[in-house]
Amino acid sequence: MHKKITRRTFCSMLLALPFPARAQQPAKIPRIGWLTASSLSAQSARIEAFRQGLRDLGYVEGKNIVIEHRFADGKPDRLPALVAELVRLKVDIIVSAGSTPTRAARAATSTIPIVMTNDADPIATGFVASLARPGGNITGLSTLSPELSGKRLEILREVVPKLSRVAVLGTSTNPTYAQVIREVELVAKAFGLKLQNLDVLDAKDIETAFRAAIKGRADGVLVLTSAVLAPERAQITELAAKNRLPGIYSNSQFAEAGGLMFYGVNVLDLDRRAATYVDKILKGRTPADLPVEQPMKFEFIVNLQAAKKIGLTIPPNVLVRADKVIR
Repeated sequence: MHKKITRRTFCSMLLALPFPARAQQPAKIPRIGWLTASSLSAQSARIEAFRQGLRDLGYVEGKNIVIEHRFADGKPDRLPALVAELVRLKVDIIVSAGSTPTRAARAATSTIPIVMTNDADPIATGFVASLARPGGNITGLSTLSPELSGKRLEILREVVPKLSRVAVLGTSTNPTYAQVIREVELVAKAFGLKLQNLDVLDAKDIETAFRAAIKGRADGVLVLTSAVLAPERAQITELAAKNRLPGIYSNSQFAEAGGLMFYGVNVLDLDRRAATYVDKILKGRTPADLPVEQPMKFEFIVNLQAAKKIGLTIPPNVLVRADKVIR
């Protein structure tokens, strides 16, 4: 005899079946916030390097990862509002493209993981407890910027043997500005150079800074890392050429835009490597336990077109060390 199946029993049997449409919930797509004090035009190459790093790890934008970009366009005071937007969107990770956005992100959240793409000295800025064990919600990559700025001054002196006065363009609101200036002053003192520190807080102050440099009889210019200065590289390199000032810059894009020299970290390499931190965190690692990495690739670029414009001959012993020569 067949056992009679009641309606209740039948429904229970249906619920017990491995019903695919019911069992497989759509996977949550991770949302990453890219935060920068700079502009889209100044960051496009860096963003593409980060995207390439993600692609190398199997992430396809719009399919299994989403990137929310927020640009302050050289106005660092906009960062708190921009990071607040990312927090409201409940992004899984904030990727900060520099010390200034890292500081804004840290002020906004102590729970969302923050990946630094290029911080000059994350211990000195208080972002991490140590490079080996960051200890909080921030990790990522460092650039050794204070030490490199001193090295840039040394290179400038090699290229301009009669160098005596150097205009230093920077932005004092940058978290590492004071450390960088200290390092540059040490090198300047060792070589008997006079420094003229010119604080540029807004793009409209750039022409004023160059007028001050000429009035102060500067015979060279050192441009520091700055979210205000980076988007204005075309204007800055043009003013340097117009005033016949040999310059060395902290960003390779300045040399590409007509600046005389760049020496420093390959930032695009750091941006690619930032993707590995995103991947590890999405797979369950915590920033507190992910060591901060230091730079592995350095570049020296010389622009001979810029040298010709100001009537400067680059010494052969300097030129031979260049990784790239723009002719």
